[in-house]
Formats: sequence, structure tokens, C-alpha cells
Amino acid sequence: MNFKTIFKSLKNKDMLKRVLIVFGLLIVYRFLAHIPVPLGEPATFQEAVASIIQQSDFGSFLNLVSGGGLTTFSILLVGISPYITASIVVQLVTKAVPRLEELSQDGETGRRKISQWTRILAVPLAIVQSIAYIFILYQSVLSSNAALAYTPTTADWMLSVTAMVAGSIILMWFGELITEQGIGNGISIIIFASIISQLPTTLASLGTALFDTSAGSLSLFGWFNLPVNPTIFWIVLGFAIALLIVIYFLVKLNEAQRVITVNYAKRVHGNSTYGGIKSILPLKLIAAGVVPVIFATAFLSLPALIGQLIQTINPEGTFGTTLVTLFTAPSASNFATYYPNGITAQWFFYPALYFALVVLFTYFYTSIIFNTNEIADNLQKQGGFIEGIRPGNQTAEYLGKTINRLNLFGALALGIIAMLPFLTDYVFIVLTGTPIGLSLSGTGLLIIVTVALENLRQVNSRALMVTYDEYK
Repeated sequence: MNFKTIFKSLKNKDMLKRVLIVFGLLIVYRFLAHIPVPLGEPATFQEAVASIIQQSDFGSFLNLVSGGGLTTFSILLVGISPYITASIVVQLVTKAVPRLEELSQDGETGRRKISQWTRILAVPLAIVQSIAYIFILYQSVLSSNAALAYTPTTADWMLSVTAMVAGSIILMWFGELITEQGIGNGISIIIFASIISQLPTTLASLGTALFDTSAGSLSLFGWFNLPVNPTIFWIVLGFAIALLIVIYFLVKLNEAQRVITVNYAKRVHGNSTYGGIKSILPLKLIAAGVVPVIFATAFLSLPALIGQLIQTINPEGTFGTTLVTLFTAPSASNFATYYPNGITAQWFFYPALYFALVVLFTYFYTSIIFNTNEIADNLQKQGGFIEGIRPGNQTAEYLGKTINRLNLFGALALGIIAMLPFLTDYVFIVLTGTPIGLSLSGTGLLIIVTVALENLRQVNSRALMVTYDEYK
């Protein structure tokens, strides 16, 4: 990565224009994230959203990737989750239906058709999610006995749902516009900006607590006193060191890959000789990315949602309460409610199941996106082979064994990354008796690292292209 080349490329008008367009779209996106849904008093619904986020790990994740759109009850409340869901569904269906798989391999035309179908599918998903979110939030407000200024009419419901769907479509459009600039994936950059946008609030709260010297100041070897809270200072220092260590390992895990050497046989056509060269086939350690974590979180949120519905229908029943208690992620916000007597065996149920599902979905999703038979066939058609392995079925078996070994370590590493908030809470419960809520989870850090590295590569490639004439 050559940052000198990147800065030099900004002298190019076209490169500067692309960068300014991306930053301009992100600024507009952050403005849209503060426009409330036109339904009643926004503050009332913001309180309901806050309570739902505390009860659901999936709600916290959605709030993270929506840039706080949930907590602010903005028109971007749904965010780009419909587009992400549509992309995953289309990807799964493409692998399951041979005709669609052939279309995906039909060059740029086929990919454009599939992208168009993904966008079309995202619209009804956005409508369904908008209706579901509005209904759940409205019922939460009613169940909390909060006073509403008025009862929404059918026109109010339609206007609110339309505003949320429009916000989701605008975000999808912004993602496409950013991708067209050629300096990164638009959807990934929006998610990246959403997560980063949560940091100023966290840093402001941390700074307020750090410079609160009402409990005393930090004495530095008895020479002089620093105007900071001693306890908060050491906690912040410890977290900063831990954060740097975690980011370092995340970069290593994200970049880790097994390189397989592929040889190409010589072929003679007339007076020309082709092949006779070596190439590489890189196999990433975590090929599935953060998709398994999203799948596992969504899967575990379903029983809790069913439990809440059962509680609404039958408040005196115990089955709904049990579902909500078991499938609600233990956190600092609900620790006193669900675990008044400290950690019990029930506390470990959700984290253990979460870890197992992340490992399971890592294997499942990798098997979908990495088709060993297809890769082996392509290598055979191109005259490529792995040294010591016969082309065809043996190559497919070799690649399958290799990717399974990589998956074992990669899935365990991804599971541990997803478990970081629970591990941190457990340590603080043992030491202090109360958990500490992390505003940025291991999953959020993984998304930041992955997107930052990938976009830096694309920016560097474009910078090399626009400054190529300057090299001598």
C-alpha cells in the first residue's frame, strides 16, 4: 500500500472528483439518518426502540450497521438490510438453480441481470420490514403505557412505511453511485460509515468521564497531577492497548490465506507456444467474511421475537418468558433484570449457542461460495494442475480437504471474534460484579478492518492507474 501514490493521485481532477462524490454522498447519508419517520412524536418511539435494542443482539447489530437509524427513529431505520438480505437470497438461489448459475457466469450481461433482480427483490423486502418495524414499535409503545399525542390513521401508516421504504431505496442507490466511482464497494462503504459514525458519541461520553476529577486526579510519580479520573484513565489505557492488539490480529486473520501453486502445461499452436507458466490459487482463511455472524444473530433473534409475541397474547404463560430469557443476549443493560443473583448456567446458554451457530454457518456459507468441483473443472479446461494431484476429481477432493482445514481454524477464530463482548462482560462480572457494555463489538471491528483494507486496495489500484504516466 503506497499512501504517497494515493495522495499524489488527488492532483488528478478525475480522481479528486470521484473522491469528493463519495464523501458528498456519505455526508448526505448522515443528514438523512437524522430525519425522523413522520409518525407521532419521535421521542416516544425512540424510547421504545432503545428498549428493543437492549433486548435483542440482532437489534443492536442492525442499529450498528444503520448508523444509529434505529435509535433516532429516522427514515433510514430499515437501512440497507433489505438489500443485504436480497443479495444473500439471490446468491443462495443462484447456486441452487443451474439456469441462474449459468446466467451468473455469462459475463457482464448476466451479472447485470442478477444485480437488477437483487434490487427488485429488495423493494418488497423493504416494505415488509418497514411494516414489521412500525407495528412492533407501535405495540411496544402501547404496552409501555406511553402517552401518544394522537392515534395514527391509515394515511399516517402508509406515509411512514413509504418514507422508510424510500430511505432504504435511496441508500441502495447511494451504494450503486459509490460503486460506480471505482474506489470501493458502495454498500460496504455505507456500512463502514455507519459503524464509524457511532464512535464520536462513545468518545464524547468517554471524554466526559475521563476528565471528571470529582473523585480525584491522577498523580504521576508524585511530581504533578494530571486532570483526569485515575480509575477511568487506567480503564481507557487498558482498552486502548487491547483494541490495538485485537485490530492487529483481525488484520492478520483477514489477510491470512493458503497459497496453492497451479502449473499450466505447454501447448503449441503452429509457431506459437502457450502455457508453461506457474500461477497461484489463494484460499482465504475466513472466506465467508462476517456473513456467518449475521446469519447466527438473525437466527437467534427469531425465538426471542416469538417469545415476545407469545407474551403479548398470553401474559400469564411461562413459555414466552422462557424463550425471551434464553434467547436474549446477556448484556450490561439486561444483566440486573435477568441475572439478579449473578452469573448462572443460563448465562452461558446464548453465548455457547451463538458460537456453535457461527462455526456451523461458516462451513455452510463457505461451501456455497467456494465450489471445489467448479474450480477443478475450470483449471482442467485451462490446462492447469496442482503438482502431484491429478486434474479433475482428485483436484476437487484436494481443494475440499484444504478448505475444510482452513475452515476449522477460520470458523473458530470468527466465533471467538463474535464472542468478544461476552468474554469482556464475563471478565468484568468476575472482577467487579457488573458487566461493561461495549459500543463496538468484535463483529463491528471485523467489518471496519475488512472494508478498510479492501477499499484501500481499490483506491491504491486507481491511484496507480492515474499516476502511471509519471513513472519513468
